[in-house]
Amino acid sequence: MYAMASLWLESALLPEGWARDVRLTETNGRIERVLTAVAPTAGDERHRIGVPGLGNLHSHAFQRGLAGLTERRGSEADSFWTWRELMYRFLERVGPEELEVLATLAFIEMLEGGFTRVGEFHYLHHDRDGRPFAEPGELAGRLAAAAAHSGIGLTLLPTLYAHGGFGGASPGERQRRFINDPEGFARIVEATRRSVAALPGACVGVAAHSLRAVTPAELAEVAALAHGGVIHLHIAEQLREVDDCLAWSGRRPVEWLLENAPVDERWCLVHATHVTAAELEGVAARGAVVGLCPVTESSLGDGIFPGVQFLAAGGRWGIGTDSNIRIDAAEELRTLEYSQRLAHRARNVLAPAAGVSTGRALYDAALAGGWQALRPPGVGGAVGLAAGAPLDLVTLAADHPSLIERRGDEILDSWIFAGDRGLVDCVWRDGKKLVSGGQHRHRAASEVRYREALRTLLA
Repeated sequence: MYAMASLWLESALLPEGWARDVRLTETNGRIERVLTAVAPTAGDERHRIGVPGLGNLHSHAFQRGLAGLTERRGSEADSFWTWRELMYRFLERVGPEELEVLATLAFIEMLEGGFTRVGEFHYLHHDRDGRPFAEPGELAGRLAAAAAHSGIGLTLLPTLYAHGGFGGASPGERQRRFINDPEGFARIVEATRRSVAALPGACVGVAAHSLRAVTPAELAEVAALAHGGVIHLHIAEQLREVDDCLAWSGRRPVEWLLENAPVDERWCLVHATHVTAAELEGVAARGAVVGLCPVTESSLGDGIFPGVQFLAAGGRWGIGTDSNIRIDAAEELRTLEYSQRLAHRARNVLAPAAGVSTGRALYDAALAGGWQALRPPGVGGAVGLAAGAPLDLVTLAADHPSLIERRGDEILDSWIFAGDRGLVDCVWRDGKKLVSGGQHRHRAASEVRYREALRTLLA
């Protein structure tokens, strides 16, 4: 139990829209009351602009240490697949302590960038030589420790990676740290639940790495382990993946999934870059969320998700930072919109109607989709700055040049399309103030540990 002074905001984005002179009161991390058109009192902490924190629905935290180290062209055409080999080589050196350090800084940067919860897609399960740890949840516990230190909300997604290709192909030597059979994976899931049991606001979902990494029977076993929680998987990220799936099954990846799995609102299909109109309509009809990671998808040359068509079908989506080459909620949203502009040679293409703010449309969709895909425990239908929801709040620096004389949706438009990370001032997660003046309270110490870890890993 703890208490916190109430917050007063000159302008705040509530579920029903922008409101003026807002007071939020909180009990044990949850918003107790939301009052509007009220004057500040002596006990209020005062801020100018407040918006709800976003969910980062897809992250591989360890890849933060690789950012910037894969930007040299190889002897053959560079692609996702050549990048993957470099990632495997880096990962061969990452031990439990290094994983915790890398994840801690990544989670801190997520909070500083406007994210208050992360879905950590966790497929690194074994030691450097591929042998299982005595404690199956050793590395899951390291991620939980990183979340505890940073304060970010955690949806931990232990991931089954069983094969090296479609149809149960044997894995490669460099995949040895990921590989499990369903029985071993079930033990990891149980150990993961124990690892996060004492972490406030944490929960556990499950994931299959991809259709190429599990058989149909194994995918069904993964889904059965969800126990009503969320189910994530990578799908249709690369054209080669689509071709390989067609060769294996005669169906495209999303087409096969919709025909053979009970996809519903618990599912998050990460990337889904290469999809047909019929597949988009099928995903939308099932209520699943598509997890878009625009910065990483640009970095890896994946392609452009057909966002306009998906929205026209009523689709739901959220954003993730995936490889963590850049960690910034506004940049992910900007990159998404700009990719659509390039594809359609038009402007403001993800705004649903004339006169609608593009920034607001992006923010609302990412908020709803992210929370659906991450399922914070005990929240029910309360999302955003609403009574019963976690007090997950981002305040923006109203005196930043990009926000001068901005009001209402102009604030979001200017943050996303004209601003930078300097616009994030303070961040609360579950009622705890973690970021002030744009900097996390543990950033300096975490940077020291991160620097030492990188020197060890890259020596």
